[in-house]
Amino acid sequence: MERIDVAVVGGGPAGSSAGRAAARQGAETVVLEKGVPREDRDRPGPDSTDAAGMLDYWVDLMDLPEPVPDDVILRELDGATFAGPSERITIRETGMKSSYPNFGFTFHRARFDDWLRERCEAAGGEYRVGKSVRNVEVDPRDGHVLTLANGHEIEAEYLILADGPQRTVTRGVLSEFVGESRLEGLSSRRANHIAYQEYREFPPELFPDDRIVFWWGAMPGHTAYPWVFPNDGNVARVGLTMPIGLDIDEVENRESYRLLEPDDDSIPSGSEYIRRLLESEYPDYDLEDFPLVEDRGKRKGVESYPISSTKPIDSPVGAKVAVAGGAMGTTSAFHEGGDHVAVRTGKIAGSLAGAGALSAYNREWKRAVGDEIARNVAMADVVGGFGPDDWDRTFGAVGRMMKDGTYSPLRVPRAGRAGLSVFAKYERARFGYRNGGYVQIEESEYAI
Repeated sequence: MERIDVAVVGGGPAGSSAGRAAARQGAETVVLEKGVPREDRDRPGPDSTDAAGMLDYWVDLMDLPEPVPDDVILRELDGATFAGPSERITIRETGMKSSYPNFGFTFHRARFDDWLRERCEAAGGEYRVGKSVRNVEVDPRDGHVLTLANGHEIEAEYLILADGPQRTVTRGVLSEFVGESRLEGLSSRRANHIAYQEYREFPPELFPDDRIVFWWGAMPGHTAYPWVFPNDGNVARVGLTMPIGLDIDEVENRESYRLLEPDDDSIPSGSEYIRRLLESEYPDYDLEDFPLVEDRGKRKGVESYPISSTKPIDSPVGAKVAVAGGAMGTTSAFHEGGDHVAVRTGKIAGSLAGAGALSAYNREWKRAVGDEIARNVAMADVVGGFGPDDWDRTFGAVGRMMKDGTYSPLRVPRAGRAGLSVFAKYERARFGYRNGGYVQIEESEYAI
C-alpha cells in the first residue's frame, strides 16, 4: 500500500491550492483528479466549467503570492450591468478595498486550473489525472485508506476533500461522522443550482467589451438569471443559473417572466432560455448572428455545471479531514462558482494539514472568507422571494443612490422607502449570520 502524508480528492482550484500548500510545508502530497476532456484543453483535467469572472477584491481574497498570468486573463472589466424587466443599472466599482487596479476581469477557467496545477507540481505536490476515488475508509488513528477505481490503495494521515459541489466522495466520508438527515442539505437536487452556458461570437456593435451583464427577474427561480461574460475577440459566454428541479406549475405570475411563454408546460432548457434571451434582447438580429464557437467549452461550445448551496459546512477536523471549495459549499449562485473562495479555503486546508495543525481549519477559513460568505447568504435571504417587480424596485432604488456608476452616500435619501427597506432587511440578515451563523453543519455535530 502506498503511504503519504496528505491526500487531496479533486484537482480544481481548491484541490490544486491545497496540494501546493501542503507540499510547501514539506508534506508528501498527492492530488487525485478523475479528469474530464474539454475542447479548449489538450489533456484531461478538472471539470473546468464556470462563468469565470473575477472581481477586484476577490484577487486579494485568493491570497496568491503572484499575479494571475496574462494568458489566463481574457478581458479587463470596467463594470457590471444589472438589468431588471424595465430598470437597468451599471456599477463601476465594487465598493470593496482592493489592490487590483480595475473592476475585475474575465478569464479562461481551464488555463487557470492548469496554472494552479503547475504551481502545485512545482511545489512538490504530485498531481495524478485519471484517478477516480472509489472508496474511502476513514481512520484518523492509523490513516485514511483511499481505494482508486483501478484498485490501487493509498493511505494518508490527512484527507482533504475538494471534489466540487456534487460531493461525489465528500458525502460518503461525512456520513461516517454525522447522521444522513443532516446531509440532506448537501444533496445535489436540494443544494445545487445548475448553470448552462454557450460560447457565441457577437456582432461587434453588440459586444459588451468591458462589462459583464446580468438579467434579473427574466426567469423564475431563486437567484435565477441569465448573463453575458465577454471573452477574447468578440466571443462571449452566454449563460444562465437556475435551480435544479424547479416545477413550472409552482411558479406564480408566470406571465411576468419575459423568458417564459404561455404554452410552456415545463421549465425551458438552458439552450432554449438562451435563444429566447438573445431574440428578446436583440430583436433586430437572428440567432445565426451569434454563432456557436465550437472549439471551446466542454463540448462543441456548450457546457453545464452545478453550483453548490450558499451555506457552507464545517469539517470534521478531529478526524484529520477537511472539506474545501465547492464541496464545503463556499461557492454560490452569486459567486458564479466561487473560484476565489475555493482557492483560499484550499490553501488554508493544505497549509494546516501539511503542518499537522488541521484542527484550526474551521476557525481559519471563517477568518479568511467569513465576511464574504455572510454577504452572499444574507443577499440570498433577501432576494429569495423576489419577482420581476421586486427586482425593478430594487434596481431603481440602487440607481437613485449612484452617480456615474459609483455609490454616493449623499444620495441615500433618494432610495425611497422601498429601497431602504431592502437594505435594512439585508443588514438584519447579515447580522444574523455573525460569528459563523451561516454554517449549516457545525464542527460540534460530528461524532468522532
